[in-house]
Parts: sequence; C-alpha cells; structure tokens
Amino acid sequence: MIDIHAHILPGVDDGPATWAGAIELCRQLASQGVTEVVATPHFFPGRYPDTGQVLELTDELNKRLRSISIALTVYPGAEAYLVPELPQLVAGRHVLTLNNAGRYLLVELPFEEVPICVENVFFSLMLAGVVPVIAHPERNAHLREDPSLLVALVERGALVQINAGSLAGEFGHKVQKQAENLVHQGLVQLMGSDAHCSHKRPPLWPLALPQLQKLAGKEVAHTIAWKNPLAVLSGNEVALPSPGSVSRRESNFWGRALAKFSSRPSCRRQRR
Repeated sequence: MIDIHAHILPGVDDGPATWAGAIELCRQLASQGVTEVVATPHFFPGRYPDTGQVLELTDELNKRLRSISIALTVYPGAEAYLVPELPQLVAGRHVLTLNNAGRYLLVELPFEEVPICVENVFFSLMLAGVVPVIAHPERNAHLREDPSLLVALVERGALVQINAGSLAGEFGHKVQKQAENLVHQGLVQLMGSDAHCSHKRPPLWPLALPQLQKLAGKEVAHTIAWKNPLAVLSGNEVALPSPGSVSRRESNFWGRALAKFSSRPSCRRQRR
C-alpha cells in the first residue's frame, strides 16, 4: 500500500517530536504493509516548515530507515491549510505538492465549515495545473450535513482522500458513517493514515483496508490504496469513477457557488 497522508517527520508539527518517534511510526507503517509514504507536515503560512526543511528531513529519514533495514520509502509533501493565498504560495514553491511533483496538493479544510474562498482557491490551483486533494472531508461538519458541496468540488476536478482511521471508527460514528457513504457514492479516490504517533494517532491500515474492500470491492479498494496513490507520486492521472448515489448539481457551478458560499465565513485558522 501507499500512504499519501502521514505526519512522520520529527519536530515540525504535531507528529513525532523525535527521530526515535519518527522511526517507530515508520516501522509501524511498514509492519502494516505500507511500502511508500508521503510525509505531509501541516503547512500554514508563517508557522509550519518551509520546503527546504521538509526536503532535508525526508532525505535524512530515508537514510535512517535504510540503515536499519526498514522497507519503507518516504516522499516529501505537505498538508496545506486552506488560505486565500494558497495558489500563490504553491506557485512560489513555498509549499510542497505531493512528492514535490507539481501536480497534486493535499489541502486541509476547517473542521466545522467550508470557507467562502474554497471555490476560488481550487479554481486558481487547477488553472495552474495543480489538482487539490481534499484531506479527510468526512471530518468536516458542514460537508457531513450537505455532502452535495463535496460532489460539486469533485465534479470540478478536486480529489477526495479519506482517513483510514475514519473507516476504523477512530473519530466516532458520525465520521465513520460519512466515510462509508463517500466510498459508496464513488467519491473517494485516495486513502491515507493521517498518522501522527505510533500510540495516540497510529496508522490503522489493518482495520481500514478490509472495511474498504467490503464497501467498494477488492478491485476498487486496490485502486484507492495502490494504483491512484502511485499515480499521484508520479504526477499521472488517477482513476475517477463517476459519483454515484448523491444527486448531481446543475452545470453552472461557479456562479451558483459564489451565491451559495457568500454567506460563509472567510478562510481563517481553526483549532485542530
């Protein structure tokens, strides 16, 4: 399996604080069948690490893993918090795309709302050839109440990444049910562990993968857990099944979205 969302670099965000913690988390991932993982430290302007630091830490972590024969390859990336200036930050190479390939960007939404700037930010990213990958939308309260908003973003070209822990029930029944619904609806292209720690926020692939296979079938689960993340690492196209049971919106998305989103709060930092 390939894990495209994990906080495994030491001392840069709320992931492991030390090299020992980072190594233990990588060991745990490898023991669960993960062969490749993208290090995605939280990115927020002025607070979280610059790209140079992420690249250096990723290189050092790979060297340490090879020296102790842990069969796991780490790639650089980031989980970028949604801010209005995100397209400019990506263009200026101040935030890393997944595997630094310039094609896919993991984007974190607030947990309670969908800010007004989301459609403009995503549209600008896609105009520049960068595909937004929405991190764990099942954890967003607004999208749980109105999943058609997520359908609209996917129809305009965004991708969806759910957390393994969500399918495993780590974040409660509501989040688990929403993750299951998204899989049923054909809205999920990728799954990641979002692991932060080998104990408090461990990767839960052994629990999540059978659930994914049960919900989507083995072939689709293989695409979500292996084929699509491999395409992401290479900067290639991912498989995009059509959204299923959720009713589709009308075609004039951008005009309608501007009106609908106008009552929402602007982008701002939320508590995790």
